[in-house]
Amino acid sequence: MGQSSTARQASPRDAASKVAQQRLSVLELARELGNVAEACRQRGMDRTSFYEWKRRSQTQGFDGLKDLPPIHKSHPQTTAPEVVDRIKELALAHPAYGCNRHEAMLALEGVRVSSITIQKILNESGLGTKVERWLALEAQNAETAIEITPEQAAFLEKLNPCFRERHVESSAPGELLSADTFFVGSLKGVGKVYLHAVVDTFGSYAFGFLHVSKQPEAAVAVLHNDVLPFYRHLDLPVKAVLTDNGREFCGTDRHPYELYLDLNGIEHRRTKVKTPKTNGFVERFNGTVLDEFFRVKMRETFYETVEALQADLDAWLVHYNTERPHLGYRNQGRRPVETVMSFVSQEG
Repeated sequence: MGQSSTARQASPRDAASKVAQQRLSVLELARELGNVAEACRQRGMDRTSFYEWKRRSQTQGFDGLKDLPPIHKSHPQTTAPEVVDRIKELALAHPAYGCNRHEAMLALEGVRVSSITIQKILNESGLGTKVERWLALEAQNAETAIEITPEQAAFLEKLNPCFRERHVESSAPGELLSADTFFVGSLKGVGKVYLHAVVDTFGSYAFGFLHVSKQPEAAVAVLHNDVLPFYRHLDLPVKAVLTDNGREFCGTDRHPYELYLDLNGIEHRRTKVKTPKTNGFVERFNGTVLDEFFRVKMRETFYETVEALQADLDAWLVHYNTERPHLGYRNQGRRPVETVMSFVSQEG
């Protein structure tokens, strides 16, 4: 009983030889008939397979008609750990580069890794996209004090406008205010209208005053009527104001704006020539108020006076300061008023 059962069982080698013999019989039948199509029809083989087995029979003999061993699912050659570390290092050092460029840089170091493999490694490491590399850089910068290259800084500034404000440091509300003037538009019967804006670099709390000129008196008005009363009410000193080199902020020895700051014991700091981006806080506010307020309201409403536009701007500033969450590194999702009042409560 046991012997007959064993006899019925064929070894894998015998099974492979049997399949190879069947394929050989198709090749021999085609030679006898002189017709490949008919031989394939009789034996149930497609012509593509026939010619492949014929080629393998001619090059490898009978063994070529046997099935090839299965291919392992995992590739036997894995990337060395030190190469993986170097790929991640390059991705953070050059976050804007693509995988083809990283492949070329590795080749210069004598390391051969395909761009496809590099992309796979970066995906597995959470660095597969530019945004992921940006987030990793910011996390790295937040955890440890590191020196970043100009290339890394430019990349972060492009993706995250808040990052350009990193150089403007203030430890308290009122310690450093950022001021600027920009052209809003023209009102029929009134003429050009300018916004005189002031933004606190500590929590992005903003003030705005509309006027038909860029004269120093208008730039002083927003400080005198809005800014200083706000900080006096909170019992917080205004220590410094950062501006560009516009004529409304500086000029002669007895310039009205500088005289006003001097009378109130406020330091006047100015941005470097040809580098207006150093006043990034107020630049970012200008872009926000332009997109979210002026372009919307001036399409919806026909303003005949600056006072009417100012009234709507005041209402929007309440929304901006007390209702709208901010994603800057000071606020981190909080509203500007929350950031200011949190400081006041801690000091109290």
